[in-house]
Amino acid sequence: MSTLLHARHWLKTHPLALDAALAAAVLVCMLAGSFVDPNADHGAKWGARTPDALGVTLMTLSATALVLRRRAPRTVLAVTAGFTLLELVNGDPRAPVAMSAVVALYTVASTTDRPTTWRVGLLTMTTLTGTAMLAGPLPWYEQENLGIFAWTGMAAAAGDAVRSRRAFVHAIRERAERAERTREEEARRRVAEERLRIARDLHDVVAHHIALVNVQAGVAAHVMDKRPDQAKEALAHVREASRSALNELRATVGLLRQSGDPEAPTEPAPGLNRLDELAATFRNAGLPVEVARADHGTALPAAVDLAAYRVIQEALTNVQKHAGPEAKAEVSVVRVGPNIEVTVLDNGGGEHTAPEDDDGRGGHGLLGMRERVTALGGSCTAGPRYGGGFRVHAILPVSSRTAPAEDTA
Repeated sequence: MSTLLHARHWLKTHPLALDAALAAAVLVCMLAGSFVDPNADHGAKWGARTPDALGVTLMTLSATALVLRRRAPRTVLAVTAGFTLLELVNGDPRAPVAMSAVVALYTVASTTDRPTTWRVGLLTMTTLTGTAMLAGPLPWYEQENLGIFAWTGMAAAAGDAVRSRRAFVHAIRERAERAERTREEEARRRVAEERLRIARDLHDVVAHHIALVNVQAGVAAHVMDKRPDQAKEALAHVREASRSALNELRATVGLLRQSGDPEAPTEPAPGLNRLDELAATFRNAGLPVEVARADHGTALPAAVDLAAYRVIQEALTNVQKHAGPEAKAEVSVVRVGPNIEVTVLDNGGGEHTAPEDDDGRGGHGLLGMRERVTALGGSCTAGPRYGGGFRVHAILPVSSRTAPAEDTA
């Protein structure tokens, strides 16, 4: 199968060679057909007739013209039609030179629009058929004359059908490429809108209470020595305001949860110390995972440790979801200078070598992974591997530098 694909690719990149092979095949068919007499007794017989020198010359010249059928299809059609007309008038016995005109007409129909196909096709059909019936050596009702009409009509129809299919496939491919180009931009826009909405909700919920806490704390500090009763009252207000802020914050976060989301975890955030446990969960789910570590027991900041864990988790999840049932994954964690490098590779055994977005259209898995790493001052790349599969590579600084938060007030 690979040899066939290579041959097909080579022929696409060398169209002249393909046309030369087609011209040779047409010449062989015409020469073979010129020795068959369809009017012989007991059906067509091989060797019942022999082409003359004029017929062989016209067949050779018309087949040679087909080599240039892609570069100048209308010119080639005119040349082959001219050779066919010459053969129809002077050939006796008649040679099947019209076969080259049929191929040329198919090429014109498959490379032009439908109105041109109708005009050129009708002109070719009527000219060749009319000449064969009126000026040829055979009676007008001979089946060879009707065969010219049928073959030219089928060539025009087949070429038009191929052109329509190519246009349809091209439109679908262009639409898919356009959607792919805009997918990441759409994902970024949706993430920005969601962040803005969450920031606005959080600001509306806690800004008032935090401002009240700040004011009351200042009052308490000011009157602590001289008026303890007022300081106690101010601290009571601080406590009440902070309790209200926590309650409203909990309610707001609850609105962001989905109905099936688990409760907030009470255990510490995961890190690379749980990498073997993470790999074991995917192995139990049927995904072979190999883990290699060369970080020499590096102590990572909590944010970097969590980011590295989440990158590996997201990448392995994509492998399990999109790489196919025969996929295998390799995870490596390496200390390189001041950085930790995390790499996840898969062999892309499924139909999709590049993981799609979480919901198949607009999820933000890869985008969130990049933003998590970038926020710590690192970099993250994800894309297809040479030879098949997918690769996720993240570089995280051992000393994290989180990006300063913007004021959303």
